Amino acid sequence: MAESLRHRGPDDSGEWLDAETGIALAFRRLAIIDLTPTGHQPMESGSGRFVVVFNGEIYNFHELRQQLTACGVRFRGRSDTEVLLAAVETWGVRDALVRFNGMFAFALWDRVQRTLHLARDRAGEKPLYYGWMGNTLLFGSELKALRAHPAFSAQLDRSALTLFMQYGYVPDPHSIYRGVAKLSPGMLVSFPSDQPATNAAPVPYWSWRDVAESGAAAPFRGTEQDAVDALQTLLLDAVKIRMQSDVPLGAFLSGGIDSSTIVAMMQAQSATPVRTFTIGFHDERHNEAEFAAAVARHLGTEHTELYVTPDEVMAVIPKLPRLYDEPFADTSQIPTYLVSELARRQVTVSLSGDAGDELFGGYSRHQSGPQLWRGIRWMPRSLRAGAAAVLLAGIASPGRLTKALNRVTRHWTGKRPLSERLRESAGILPSVSPAAVYDFLVSHWKQPALVVHDAPNGGRSSSNGGVPHLNGGLEHLMMYLDSVSYLPGDILVKLDRASMGVSLEGRIPMLDPRVIEFAWRLPVALKIRHGTRKWALRQVLYRYVPRQLVDRPKRGFHVPIAEWLRHPLRDWAESLLDEHRLRQEGVFQVAPIRQKWQEHLAGTSRWDQHLWNVLMFQSWQEAFPRVTRVSAVA
Repeated sequence: MAESLRHRGPDDSGEWLDAETGIALAFRRLAIIDLTPTGHQPMESGSGRFVVVFNGEIYNFHELRQQLTACGVRFRGRSDTEVLLAAVETWGVRDALVRFNGMFAFALWDRVQRTLHLARDRAGEKPLYYGWMGNTLLFGSELKALRAHPAFSAQLDRSALTLFMQYGYVPDPHSIYRGVAKLSPGMLVSFPSDQPATNAAPVPYWSWRDVAESGAAAPFRGTEQDAVDALQTLLLDAVKIRMQSDVPLGAFLSGGIDSSTIVAMMQAQSATPVRTFTIGFHDERHNEAEFAAAVARHLGTEHTELYVTPDEVMAVIPKLPRLYDEPFADTSQIPTYLVSELARRQVTVSLSGDAGDELFGGYSRHQSGPQLWRGIRWMPRSLRAGAAAVLLAGIASPGRLTKALNRVTRHWTGKRPLSERLRESAGILPSVSPAAVYDFLVSHWKQPALVVHDAPNGGRSSSNGGVPHLNGGLEHLMMYLDSVSYLPGDILVKLDRASMGVSLEGRIPMLDPRVIEFAWRLPVALKIRHGTRKWALRQVLYRYVPRQLVDRPKRGFHVPIAEWLRHPLRDWAESLLDEHRLRQEGVFQVAPIRQKWQEHLAGTSRWDQHLWNVLMFQSWQEAFPRVTRVSAVA
């Protein structure tokens, strides 16, 4: 099991077992802090009561070490793992978790109470899968570790597959396999050894909802200047403590607001040029390298950029199933892997600007979602349903004017044709709440149960678990829903698997709990102002970088999959979407997939997002046939 995770830790390995109790722990180490043998894992606590395997970093471990030393604790080495164990031994598991500022997933064995504790960091930066296979509890950072165990035997979870088709990722606590769960962010789950095969319920030690509601109850009362000053101070320290490393360190730099802010603060606190990395594309529509280079020149970083060809980008696609280990369909997974691979040639740790959008209102849906709801909520639902039916009928029988407008919008703007925009409007009209509007906007297949054979009735809304009471209006609701669904399910998965796949540790200063809590105290007017998103964050950045270098439309980190599916990837996609193959495998309803594939090839509609979901599942199923093909017809 440990060997399957060598990429996550190529520097060292270790095993610990208690044969009498029947527990075994194994670890692969990527050495970052304390490179000596005193950082070796699995590690026992000073008294010998606790044994841990711990993936990640505790950034405030120096502060905690001082507190523990004052309590009489003596340390053998300099690692944060030893501080984690001492904290648990001194304060208990839950109280220690509340004190940790870090990203982590760990398994902790209590030899006195004979209980295994599994815990995951607040936002979900580090992954943790677990599940019972008979009387054996398996757990690990990636599914490939669980699959390596001889007891592993799992079937495809059609509920999880349906969710994947909707969102492009499998949201926690689901995994693609029945009987295997992801531990949700901010959760602790415990398994006493005298209760074998018990599905213990995870308990939260932290939640986005609590933070969002607390922020709404105690909003920031200072001036705009005070807010920007406070945010700058918090971000500077969040960046500073994430620059702690005994190995080379750098940062991803796209030239956008988030990554530029992180790099600017790194450079402001570094005596030497910070190493920065970006990937460039020769297609100007998808290239941000020139903007990153301009920011790097202004800040004085040691900048490395690599322009990649379509062939080099497409060469990553066969690696995706084993890299992500379960179906994952965010096309920016490809450039994220490439920039990680580039950075790993020079550094072992790289800081990232992720989470700025979720915290400070950076996505277009944070504006469009509330606008759409305000535009339709006054209409009786029956009237909205009727209007949707009229729109859909018009799309089904388009007149000459609609066809002409379709050609114009595709030719001159490169965007979706009018008919697709009308189809989306028809889908939004029947929405019963702002959360339903959000869910429609983030969904790929809008009715995924119609695509998956034997899909369960119902589904999962991104607002499952309830909607918090927020004073920030619908904009804050959209940010909250992103924080509890899209961020842990997509953004953080993408970064963790891409970076750890090349033995690179990615760190995210924006997810410092102090920054999160402060962001939720800021009123919406300091996040979205006169159509400008991430307003407060921009004001911080302008203190380091001229606004003309970073003020531009957001492009994102994507590759032209739509065009590639019609040309260089066409044969590969056709083999995976072959009608006979789909029928034989028995996982999907064939007709809607083949229809979208033909329409996409003909150029009458653009369905790359929908098709990429199917292709990523098909590729994953092909990579792991022993498990998935048997279960597909179960």
